[in-house]
Amino acid sequence: MSTLPPAIRTVVLVDDDSALRLALTFMLELDGFAVTALESGEALLQAALPPPPVCLVLDQNLTGLTGLEALAVLRARREQLPAVLITSHPRTSTRETAAALGAVIVEKPLMGESLSAAINAALS
Repeated sequence: MSTLPPAIRTVVLVDDDSALRLALTFMLELDGFAVTALESGEALLQAALPPPPVCLVLDQNLTGLTGLEALAVLRARREQLPAVLITSHPRTSTRETAAALGAVIVEKPLMGESLSAAINAALS
């Protein structure tokens, strides 16, 4: 039997809307996640990622690099962290790219526990 405490589940949240970023950070912290919030895909690519278990939550429509473009760079770097893409009305091409990169899509508006459920599933 292990006496080590359970690993802290961390979310790296990337959204350029400061109000939404703050609201999602608050919601995810209430759900028991540690949250690192970043304002852009470029900031994500420059950040030191926390140790596992960690899940990326990326807005697709970021200023600069999109969520999927930033995720593609991470995948090229061999970062295989689970990822959730949040977006409104994703096109077929967005869905296909997300699937190819191993990201689950949660559509806005984020209702109920949909985002936390997707993160928990990705971390399982």
